[in-house]
Amino acid sequence: MKKVMSKKTRKRSIKTGLPPGTLVYTGDREKESVKITIIDYDENYFQEQDVNCSEECFPFRDKTTVSWINIDSIHQADIIESIGKHFRIHPLVLEDLMSTGQRPKVENYDDYIFIVLRMLSYNERKDRIDDEQLSLIIGHNFVISFQEIEGDVFNPIRIRIREAKGYIRKMKADYLAYALIDAIVDNYFIITEKLEEKTEQIEESLLTSSTTSELQEINSLKREMVSMRRILWSSREAFNILGRKESSLFSDNTLLYIRDVYDHAVQLIDTIDSLREIVSDMINVHLSNVSNRLNEIMKVLTVISTIFMPITFLAGLYGMNFEHMPELKWRLGYPILLLVMLTIGISMLTFFKRRKWF
Repeated sequence: MKKVMSKKTRKRSIKTGLPPGTLVYTGDREKESVKITIIDYDENYFQEQDVNCSEECFPFRDKTTVSWINIDSIHQADIIESIGKHFRIHPLVLEDLMSTGQRPKVENYDDYIFIVLRMLSYNERKDRIDDEQLSLIIGHNFVISFQEIEGDVFNPIRIRIREAKGYIRKMKADYLAYALIDAIVDNYFIITEKLEEKTEQIEESLLTSSTTSELQEINSLKREMVSMRRILWSSREAFNILGRKESSLFSDNTLLYIRDVYDHAVQLIDTIDSLREIVSDMINVHLSNVSNRLNEIMKVLTVISTIFMPITFLAGLYGMNFEHMPELKWRLGYPILLLVMLTIGISMLTFFKRRKWF
């Protein structure tokens, strides 16, 4: 993780001193191949195709049908610049979509809307949350989505478009944009469920043991929740701006759905806040368990030391070997002394148990 963070920091430093609007990719996924997919549809028409170059996207700017242009991998500045010029996208917008550290936001322009969201996925193999920037350009009859890598949470939407399920084929580009946003937020619920499961597992393990590895898991879980909470707060503000009817590109009907997405974001924030409190309490429980275990160990050691104090005194007393000590000449002196020591030890142990000190 440290290597990835330092690499991103170095990449951002490349932009220092460059003019505004300079296209520099700041991510770490330059090995991904660029893939452009176009889905064009209306209520009675559907076409899906993969294209080889950005120029093949140009005819879809002015079509009367709804066009969804999806671009996987954004590290090639020439492709981004070509699409930006033809669709009349501001250079600062292009700069932002190639700068992968953007927070979720909404920017309204004259004839399009620029939206940045964070698309999360749970990596089962590495047991972590992967974060990817998703940028949307929403026009009158088109939506352009920019992703860092191939693979997303939009397959259910593609199926609905192909099979003409629901309202999506009857609606305009604004509804398609809503569907994409809603898919991302719905996936947040899946991520939250994963965090809840991890929280429950750590809670159960804390009841039986408290090890250093569990403390590391708690800290890792806390960092994930802090990151997700930051994403959700920014996303909520973006959805709030989007639902204010500041652009004519979104109809009143679609804005109702956007407000529902806003409510989902608020619900997710409440859930994450509750989980953060639980995780904070788990840290206190872990520290309490460690302290209690240390106290138990110290109690055992103290009891052992207390029992052996009079025994050690007797052993030291008769270990002096003075000439006129009468007990040294007794035939039964040694077994009697051992019996006295054993009696003292048993008596003290019995006394401690009755007082529930041990």
